[in-house]
Amino acid sequence: MRINLPHPNEFTKIFEEVTGTPLKSTVNGVVTDSREVLTGDLYIAIAGERVDGHAFLKDVFEKDAACALVNSEIENVSGQQIKVNDPVKTIGKIAKVWRNQFDIPVMGITGSNGKTSTKELLKHILSEQYNIHATEGNFNTSIGLPLTLLRLTSENTFSILEMGANQPGDIAELCEIAQPTHGLITNIAPAHLEGFGTIETVAKTKGELFACLEKGISFINAADHRVNALKVSGESISYGLTPECDFPADIHHENNGGITLTIDAEEIPTHSVNLTFAKNVIACAAIARTLGLSWDEIQESIVSFQPPKGRCEVKNNGTITIIDDTYNANLESTIAAIDYLKAFSGNGRRIFVFGDMFELGELSQDQHRRVGEKCNEAELSAIFTVGEETMTTDAVITHTEYHKHFENKEDLLISLKSIINDGDKILVKGSRGMEMETIVEAMLEA
Repeated sequence: MRINLPHPNEFTKIFEEVTGTPLKSTVNGVVTDSREVLTGDLYIAIAGERVDGHAFLKDVFEKDAACALVNSEIENVSGQQIKVNDPVKTIGKIAKVWRNQFDIPVMGITGSNGKTSTKELLKHILSEQYNIHATEGNFNTSIGLPLTLLRLTSENTFSILEMGANQPGDIAELCEIAQPTHGLITNIAPAHLEGFGTIETVAKTKGELFACLEKGISFINAADHRVNALKVSGESISYGLTPECDFPADIHHENNGGITLTIDAEEIPTHSVNLTFAKNVIACAAIARTLGLSWDEIQESIVSFQPPKGRCEVKNNGTITIIDDTYNANLESTIAAIDYLKAFSGNGRRIFVFGDMFELGELSQDQHRRVGEKCNEAELSAIFTVGEETMTTDAVITHTEYHKHFENKEDLLISLKSIINDGDKILVKGSRGMEMETIVEAMLEA
């Protein structure tokens, strides 16, 4: 991770206040990966489970880094090393002070899935009225969020921060740094269970966002019973596919498969067959209306929105259609993606290519089995699975004429290419570590 600092001199003042250490030279950027260091960077040395960033200090200073934030100084290294107890927590403290310079709305978004797609849609809609500062890429962790905040400037009038969590307490820590004024929890589902252990712990951790908003506004997905059950400490606005909320919504499927929403008695065509996208629209519309945008402004933004890379991104090479949903995967997002594939109109077969879902802990076998059961209900034409965990998925498939499991993506691709016909629709899905986008790329070139 690396950022350019918009105002190096102001950063220097805050850095020296927090650390108590004067900088010997101006810092132009902040970086955590030694391979990305540029002249004038502040390098944050992170001691990880597999790699210790302190081991690369010599390389960092050879690349003309301005200084390094460390928890132990390395001898015989030429460069300013600033020793602190915890470099990550220190940059978090600096980012908090930086954020508190700006009296603007800060929206925190967390949830088991849909964080990024919801953030991107909200960013697009609110750009009508605000100069938006927002999380980019995967900068949503205890190190990524501070770097995101350090890019905030006086030109921005609204900030949207994605907040990721892998273990208990993560969201509370991010809220302490970001000081959000508004919060949205997209949903609560079994994800990252290796770090959390139970769904109850997931709910408690996500709920830390609402808990910090004593003087703010929590946007509640009333259709998600776990989100709806969370304690809210400040003002609340509810939305969802239920009549008993502030922004009640209904879904209507048009003859062409497209989804039209009725939100608070307002008809909103989504121009999409993607149910997950439609649910994102409900959440973002509730926020946008609360912030004063008109329904016309919201509608125009929905029509012009393009989904982020690797999130139900529809691609076509002239002969086949590929739904690229390769950014990540858990049970809920995978089932939603299968529904999306089913909803595609037109001739051609519907084919599902599925890679392992990671970080599910003891529930992994059960969750992969449930994907297989969903495949049975979906009446798909063919299903290709790859990895170790998806063997369980393939084993329970009984209602699909062609299904096969592969140990590697190379063999899967050979088999997939051999059966593809013009007009086929192919959904590709899997966790980030499976790098399923390589299958998408290969199929588009076929």
